[in-house]
Amino acid sequence: MTQNHDLTPILATWHYRPGHITVRTITGIDGKPKIQMRLQLGILQMETTGRPDGQRPHGCESLLEYYTDLLEKARTQGKHDDFHLTETDCADLRDEATMYYYRYLSLFELQDYAGVIRDTDRNLKVFDLIKTYAKSTTDRFSLEQHRPYVIMMNSRSRSALALAQNDLAAAYNALQEGMQLIEKFFADFGQPRLAPKTEEYRLLRSQADLLRDRLPRDPLEVLRDKLANAVREERFEEAARLRDKIRKLEDRP
Repeated sequence: MTQNHDLTPILATWHYRPGHITVRTITGIDGKPKIQMRLQLGILQMETTGRPDGQRPHGCESLLEYYTDLLEKARTQGKHDDFHLTETDCADLRDEATMYYYRYLSLFELQDYAGVIRDTDRNLKVFDLIKTYAKSTTDRFSLEQHRPYVIMMNSRSRSALALAQNDLAAAYNALQEGMQLIEKFFADFGQPRLAPKTEEYRLLRSQADLLRDRLPRDPLEVLRDKLANAVREERFEEAARLRDKIRKLEDRP
């Protein structure tokens, strides 16, 4: 009897939603969790750890690990200057990075922020490896256009993870650090004014502004505001007391 591989029954029960990232987790026939993403033309299935397609190229977890190992061996043998990535190497690394991109998009939707941080950190290492060691100039900069987006996803995930732990300061700092990295990216290309205009930067700044309003205010800042109000309303005795408090706080080591 011929086995029927038609996916129509599966697709019919899980509809594609234009403009939405539609994902779910399932248990595979191997008993391990899998991630599925619904696409317009079907379903993409990924492993939750390791390389998303479950493969181990050259016996390594991924091509990134494989080429990183080769680089380390070249350094150990004093042949670091001879190490480079060919056009084929770079194409394979980019294809692999795309797999991780689909997975971290899915993980973000599933609120698995630790997984997003893991996969975005990993892809940024691929960007660095190609930028530093690609033989072709075109290859060296082939992924750089995506760096602000990956930084943004990494920063949002670190912020969300901190928020889940009720650490507002860490959440705010994660967003600020992401903005600084995007600023540095454009400054390195001689275009510092472009950073604040990007969608990635604006999104991080918007979230940071919301968090800043929730952060506990600095006691000195609060006292200075009260002092300004007291002076404005000519409550001079209170203003004098506030000045004394401010001086004492400012004189603290």
